[in-house]
Amino acid sequence: MPGREQRDRDRIPLAPPAAAADAPGRVNLIGEHTDYNGGYVLPLALPLRTRVEIRRRPDGMVRAWTANVAAARTAGGGRRGAVAEYRLGGETPGRGWLDYVQGVTDALGRQGFALSGCEVRIESTVPAGAGLSSSAALEVALLRGCRSAFGLAIDDLGIARLAQQAENQFVGAPVGIMDPIAVSLGDEGHALFLDTRNLAFERVALPAAVELAVIDSGIAHRHAGGEYAARRGECERAARLLGVGQLRELEPADLPRLGRLPPPLDRRARHVVGENARVLAAVRALRDGDAERLGALLDEAHRSLSEDFSVSLPEIDLLVGLARADPAVYGARLTGGGFGGAIVLAARPGTARDAACRVVAAYRRRGGRAATVVVPPG
Repeated sequence: MPGREQRDRDRIPLAPPAAAADAPGRVNLIGEHTDYNGGYVLPLALPLRTRVEIRRRPDGMVRAWTANVAAARTAGGGRRGAVAEYRLGGETPGRGWLDYVQGVTDALGRQGFALSGCEVRIESTVPAGAGLSSSAALEVALLRGCRSAFGLAIDDLGIARLAQQAENQFVGAPVGIMDPIAVSLGDEGHALFLDTRNLAFERVALPAAVELAVIDSGIAHRHAGGEYAARRGECERAARLLGVGQLRELEPADLPRLGRLPPPLDRRARHVVGENARVLAAVRALRDGDAERLGALLDEAHRSLSEDFSVSLPEIDLLVGLARADPAVYGARLTGGGFGGAIVLAARPGTARDAACRVVAAYRRRGGRAATVVVPPG
């Protein structure tokens, strides 16, 4: 006799969907907390994906089912296999994982796109809370599915903007534009060099001398939490005190000016100015195939995130330190918004997974949590 989970699953018909779509997670190679400051970022897409299937309904009801815990926890809660529903136009925040679905239909409705009711199935291999854009992957996949199912005239950049709107205005997470653009426009073979001030971008190939690995620390973070918003507010206050619209307008030559700021605003601004310069240097290192320089930049970026921006944790610092000590690793850093999440490391070709596994084993021996190598996949 089928269990409750199977009965819930059976409530979403398995007939061919009107549309199927997916979207990748992303890792940010370098350029952290610069996007909402109008700066530079350098993310790339991951082989981890979120997939949705959409079937239209004749009424105005949306019924959604998430296949796994990873998708449910994207919004900080929800029971695996549970079906949730709401009426279009009646979106209400505070419903856990469903908020990301509601946020998408709310954003589409506010922009005047015509929708009918629908049934949505969601599956994901992007780990939630790891700083790998699980929420953006879900939103972009849903928007791609809606574009196909309802014949909506939205280009890929428009999808990224709507995903950010859903997250900012409905979910309540003050994220920048990097995540949805990286998920909507990125690919696995290239880093997406993005100027978040004007949204100009260029794809930069990863050199053969570098292989990336990503380790999920097992410590979940949430963009909707207060610390992320606090850092954004500190950057905005620093910009006002310095008389600029955004910290992006400052160059390394302006670093002496930062001494006029009260702490911790001086350190927050110093991170942003230095990180923008590091992104530009990392792009040159990729183009030159200079793996050692890229690794050194990752190390510098982590020190800045930990010491100046204060978004790391002792466990994350330990993971990064263990990665740096591995002879196959050029450099490593926290990736994502911080306060948990994942680290990214650059290693010699053909060694990334083995090196990451050594780091995870050493982390466990040092009393760390159950970290997981998520890229390269095993």
